[in-house]
This record gives sequence, structure tokens and C-alpha cells, in this order.
Amino acid sequence: MPFYHKLGNIPHKRHIQFKKPNGGFYYEQLFGTIGFDGMSTNAYHEQRPTQVKSIQKQYSIAPKIAKTNNIQSYKLHGFKVQPESDFLESRKVVLTNSDCNIILAAPKSSLTTYFYKNSDADELLFVHKGSGKLRTMFGNLDFKFGDYLIIPRGIIYQIQFDTEDNRLFIVESYSPIYTPKRYRNWFGQLLEHAPYCERDIRRPQELETYNESGEFTIKLKKQNEIIEMIYASHPFDVIGYDGFNYPYAFSIHDFEPITGRIHQPPPVHQTFETNAFVVCSFVPRLYDYHPESIPAPYNHSNIDSDEVLYYVDGDFMSRNDIEPGYISLHPAGIPHGPHPGAMERSIGKKDTQELAVMVDTFKPLQVTEEALKISDEDYFKSWLEH
Repeated sequence: MPFYHKLGNIPHKRHIQFKKPNGGFYYEQLFGTIGFDGMSTNAYHEQRPTQVKSIQKQYSIAPKIAKTNNIQSYKLHGFKVQPESDFLESRKVVLTNSDCNIILAAPKSSLTTYFYKNSDADELLFVHKGSGKLRTMFGNLDFKFGDYLIIPRGIIYQIQFDTEDNRLFIVESYSPIYTPKRYRNWFGQLLEHAPYCERDIRRPQELETYNESGEFTIKLKKQNEIIEMIYASHPFDVIGYDGFNYPYAFSIHDFEPITGRIHQPPPVHQTFETNAFVVCSFVPRLYDYHPESIPAPYNHSNIDSDEVLYYVDGDFMSRNDIEPGYISLHPAGIPHGPHPGAMERSIGKKDTQELAVMVDTFKPLQVTEEALKISDEDYFKSWLEH
């Protein structure tokens, strides 16, 4: 996040001696990005964060591609992804390209028996079902339905769920996830026209510090492989930090919609951005108020991007036969728009209660074998007049 956060105990300057009360030193770690040019955090550890005792097994989790060059629209039944106990094993990549992975997960159990670290990608976890606590080396965040959890790459974390009924929509991004540039001034402050402000963003406030030695399993993701490593000290031994690079939470319910007299284009729903895709939030809002307005979106062509919509709740007015947990993929190159009858149904409506997350990628997405297991193969025909 492009604003400063401080938690725990830190020395008065960077890169100086920081002594423990009973003798010895705390160990500083610069946790930075983009070759010392991006956002960074200075953290201070009870023990050296560099102690690896052993490297265990290594195995591939590369998604299996079913369609490399896809021009077909798909509807995926997300809730057909079967729950699994292990957090990492529950994550199923359904769409992928060289910039991101789009993942569905239904973990039944908390991630507590090991720690996880994604060395390649920032992670966006959208909580569709469930609640609990995200525990990280930089403190903890409580989460519930409708929360986006942004976990920058390299952060070691665990997740505690309150129940077994959990559903996550996850985007792994190989470039950093930011708030949209047009929402910020030169100093990084969110502007008045932005659909949310700093008050809506929840930063870690609970810092757990464990000064423990032993054997601690970390499963690290690197280039589509999981590498199991044994650390000699507890990963959550940070006694304080400050900087700009840390996990945070934002609720889709705190996104303030932008409306107008006529139908507004998708960028008004933008919530996050990278240099390779954008993430948008569709939330309950008033419809357009021109006397002759058509609230349903106009037909449009995704010439430069694939469009993915994850349906969360409510009646998505431009689609027929859509339920919570469904995903639609509308690939670049062919036009799409409201289903037959949707435009006519929308005329005269005053508002909508729809809730959805959209990901628009600037490179084509490949369809995986996991996606075909839950797909409606005839969805591309759903615009035909009957």
C-alpha cells in the first residue's frame, strides 16, 4: 500500500544498532520490492531470518492447460470445486497466463501445521464464504465475507478459519497489486473522487512475536513448484517494523459506487490494478437516471483484454441463469453483452443489489483442466435467440 504503517518496537533510525534489553541485537531485514526501488518495510527479528536447516521435497503445481488459444466464452460452476482439508491442495487454478493465475479454493481446515510463502506473486484473496484470521510475520488481520486480503509476495503467512465452510476467489499476480493511480495524488493520498479512502483499508494491528528455536516447516512457492524448507526459528519473530509493504484488508462492502445519468463503463468499478490486469468491484448501487437510460450494459468487444466475472451475490441483471460462485469468461476478440431479454428487463429499474468481482487481463487467459471439470460447455450459445 502506498502509505506508511508502523507496528511494534523499532529503533529511531534505519540500519543502526538495535540492542535487546538483556543483551545481544535484534536483526534487521529490509523487505523490499523492485530492486530497492519499490515499496519496502524494515522489520526487526528476534533471531536471524536466514537460518535454513534443511530443504525437503520439491514438486510441481503447474496448472494443466486444456486450451492454450481460447476464443470460447465459458461459464464455470465455482461451487462445484470440492472442499479439501489442506489449504494449498484446495487451490485450483482455473484460468492462467504469464501474468496471473485465477484460482478457486474451498479449504475445510485452517493453515496451521505449516507456513506458506509465495515468492513469485502478490496474492489477492476474496472471501466469498467464511471468516477467520490471517496471521503473518507483519501481524494479523481478521476477515469475513466480502473482504479482499492483499498479501504481497514473500510474506510468510498462516490462515485460521472459524468453520469448515469456506470459499475463496484468489488471484496470483506476478506484478505488484496497487490502488489505481488515478485515485491517488502525487503523494500517494487517495483523492476525493476515489470510491474508497484510507479509512476503509485495514492494516495489521496485532503483532505476534515468537522467539522460538526448533524446526518450522515453510512451503515456498517458486516458479510453479512447492519447495518444503525447515527453518531453525519461528517465522513470526518480528518485534516491530515500519514501511509501506505489508498485508492489508479491504471490504467490497466499503466500495462506494460511481453512477451517472447513462450507463457507466467498467473502469468506474476499478478497485485494484497491476501493469497486467485490473480488478473491479460491482456492488449494490442506483441505476442510471436519464429518463431514457438503459441500465444494462451495451454490447462491447474486449479487443485488448479477457474479461472474468466472479458472481458473489444478488441478481446480476445482464445475465440469465447466473448463481453465486459462477465465473464467466469472455475472451478478447469476440463481442459480448446482455443476455436476450436482459436489456429489456433492466429498463425502468431503479437499483441493483448485485455483488461481483471482475478481473480484466491484458493477455489472453488459458483454460485449465480444472476449469473444464466445472464448465458449462454450451454457455457461448446463450446469446442465441430462441
